[in-house]
Amino acid sequence: MRAFAQAERFVSELESRKLRSAYVFVGDEAFFRKRFRDAILEHLVPADLRDFGLFEYDLAETDLAEVLDRARTPSLMAPFQVFFVRGVKNLFGRGSNQEKLAAVENYCRNPNPDALVVFVADHISIPADVRRMEMQDKERYQRIRETMGRYCGIVELARVEEGEAVRWIGDYCASRSVKIDPDGARELVDSLAGDMMMISNELEKLILYVGEKKRLTLGDIETMVLAAKQRSLYELTDAISSKDRVRALEVLDAILTSGDGEEAAIGHLYMLAKTFRQMLVILERNVRDQRMLWAALWQGFRVPPFAADDIIKQARRYKSRRDLTRAIRLVARADLSLRSNPVSKRLVLEKLVMDLTTEAKVETAGWMQEQLPV
Repeated sequence: MRAFAQAERFVSELESRKLRSAYVFVGDEAFFRKRFRDAILEHLVPADLRDFGLFEYDLAETDLAEVLDRARTPSLMAPFQVFFVRGVKNLFGRGSNQEKLAAVENYCRNPNPDALVVFVADHISIPADVRRMEMQDKERYQRIRETMGRYCGIVELARVEEGEAVRWIGDYCASRSVKIDPDGARELVDSLAGDMMMISNELEKLILYVGEKKRLTLGDIETMVLAAKQRSLYELTDAISSKDRVRALEVLDAILTSGDGEEAAIGHLYMLAKTFRQMLVILERNVRDQRMLWAALWQGFRVPPFAADDIIKQARRYKSRRDLTRAIRLVARADLSLRSNPVSKRLVLEKLVMDLTTEAKVETAGWMQEQLPV
């Protein structure tokens, strides 16, 4: 577990006080950033002295020289000071940056022994497999290593591999005397796209949810984690787009027998309609990969990261715009039926799935006038 092993080494340095005068946290994994920050404060700045010993700066707003002057100045109120400095990319902007980097080097050669400076380079993303790192991020990371890395400690905040995340969930649950089903741990990781910050937050909620039961099942995760619910709906649209009626009805049954069941029918229709509208945009703009997808779908209308490749594949199964607009109209009809207090919401949804998995026929014009009340 490479990412967690590095975290343990850094925490060990804190506990032993074998610290460099300055560090650069490289990466955008918020889980480790919070973990390191909490450890630094726990070991170096007592809670009652944080008003005097903890400082936060952003180099986009505060000049580097001012930050380093504050770090050099001993505090009369706190025995130790910690400075978190964001905006590291401002040290590598256009033009010559030698003066700024030289200032950091000069501080590190003659630091305040009662201060720790932590530069946060969260503009760089480090995937679990570094071979898949974006070229721009590689160049930025290399620049930091070749300059600041000569006099600052470098700490990677990389994404976690799926297997590492699953093992961490098991270990964490065991530390809380809670047992988690292996399938449940994998579903939690998959549904949240391996985002450790989200995983840890959702895990805390799940542990509170099961309470004295002290056991987390796959069903608990599908019930409580929104992304897991969304994942089930993407499985449904996958079966629908494949015209696999049997599988679609099986997925629908699984959705309706877990969580809020039929009571959440309107919400299920909303997500279906949104997904088909996203597919329509994908088809119209001829989206072929994730990079094109993020450009085509605007903020608030994007898909979860785990579903990106799937929704592109599903959209490309539809041969024309007419097929997708038909699907959207069918969902709208089902929505009208649900709002008319039907005898069974399940039957409405099952009929919708049957219609969606049937090959399109020429529909009678003016259906909306027949369905909508005058």
